[in-house]
Amino acid sequence: MPVKSFARFGAAVLISALLPAALAAQPKPAEAGKGAEPGKEKAAEIPPPVVAVTKHKGVFGGKAISYTATTGETYLTDEKGKPTAAIFSTAYVKDGREPGRPITFLYNGGPGSGSLWLHMGAFGPKRVVVPNDGRDDGAPPYPIVANPHSLLDVTDIVFIDPVGTGFSRALGETDPKIFWGVTADAKSINQFIRRWLDANDRWNSPKYIGGESYGTTRTAALVRELEGSYNDVGLNGLILISTVLDFALGSEAEGNELVHVTNLPSMAATAWYHGKVPDRPENLPAFVEEARQWAIGPYLTALAKGQKLPAAERAQIRAQLARYTGLSEAFLERADLRVVPGRFYKELLRDRGLTVGRLDARYTGKDYDSAGEKPDNDPSFYGIDAAYTAAMNAYAREELKFSPPRDYVSIGGVRDWDWRIGGRDANAYLNVAPYIGRALRENSGLRVFVGQGWYDFATPFFAAEYSLSRTGIPQDRIRYEYYDSGHMMYVREADLVKLSNDVRSFIREGTTGR
Repeated sequence: MPVKSFARFGAAVLISALLPAALAAQPKPAEAGKGAEPGKEKAAEIPPPVVAVTKHKGVFGGKAISYTATTGETYLTDEKGKPTAAIFSTAYVKDGREPGRPITFLYNGGPGSGSLWLHMGAFGPKRVVVPNDGRDDGAPPYPIVANPHSLLDVTDIVFIDPVGTGFSRALGETDPKIFWGVTADAKSINQFIRRWLDANDRWNSPKYIGGESYGTTRTAALVRELEGSYNDVGLNGLILISTVLDFALGSEAEGNELVHVTNLPSMAATAWYHGKVPDRPENLPAFVEEARQWAIGPYLTALAKGQKLPAAERAQIRAQLARYTGLSEAFLERADLRVVPGRFYKELLRDRGLTVGRLDARYTGKDYDSAGEKPDNDPSFYGIDAAYTAAMNAYAREELKFSPPRDYVSIGGVRDWDWRIGGRDANAYLNVAPYIGRALRENSGLRVFVGQGWYDFATPFFAAEYSLSRTGIPQDRIRYEYYDSGHMMYVREADLVKLSNDVRSFIREGTTGR
């Protein structure tokens, strides 16, 4: 049965600055949409930030924890102290101050995604339950249950929604686009974290930052902002879940051979899962390792030869490629031995009238017809989005007592992202992995956790391994873990348990193991 009632501990307290009059400055629900759009208020009309504070109890990692949830807005300001943006966050802090207790800052990706996925799927004290086996989430109500796998037994947690996501927005006459870029976004989250540390007296706490998908890109850019000056915020660890750092590895531009190499092991894992591998081996990790070595060796060599590849060698490569991908040699020959992911999603199960998912290739979908070369949509995204959106809105408004007169933006609220880094133009090679390398070289206590799903094509595991194995990146403080699911591995309950235990041990080791 869906769980719609929540156990409440203590009273909810709504705080809007110091004066009751500040509450009157907030639009009433019935007036929503009649005033200025978010980000369009005049400076004189910007109300104070709204924050809700609630008290709770739960059992996490086998420990009973009493904690305070602080949900609401933190204002960013410009150099003149003028408010420019309201960052929405939810902070879970264990009651009773403990010197040395870690604090972990988490966010999702997109760019343009709110933090609801990690919040309501993995590490928050409540989570939404979706099917484990690749079926879609169906219609509401969706089960929202206590999450014993939250990390609150080992760390306080702050979930952050960047500008344009969640309930976060630009203020006054500020154009939200000034926050929408690799560097600008990192600078805004850097300012938020420093303000949070100031307000909560946590500067000397062990600190972890982490995210999922583009959130891993954000983590790399953010560590540069936090630790790249003499006014450092020292960090203990980076948590990278479904990693994308080197964007050339995902480019399908003509002539880019690495995209085929780094996707090949994910294709092998997917073909294995759907029973398309001849003489299917029992052990997936061993089969994937075989595919890795073939991809970076004979396959890369063959692709690098281009049209100079000898016919005999081409035939050998084609046969091996058919084995690893589950696709026919005839199709591979027509594709010139180079299969981009979109074609793979459509072709692998064409004989069954099905497509496979991009975020999680365990999911299958049914297109309008089977004749096209790419799927109509991603079944692994439309299979979960309704449940997460409903859960985040219900939980924030009903239990956390934060209910503004505007929608929670789950994903897609950000446009025209500025991908330039280091002053380079938009066509430059976008790779933020060196930022992590420098941070590791300059902070001997910093460690990196990398969690990857076998069936994830949005951020393939081999691309993450490749980008983090380049020159200048110390290898001895990077930990890899793998999961029998895709991009959001926590939708599969067994992987949620494993992910929770893996990150929990990573935090413990980084806090007490030095």
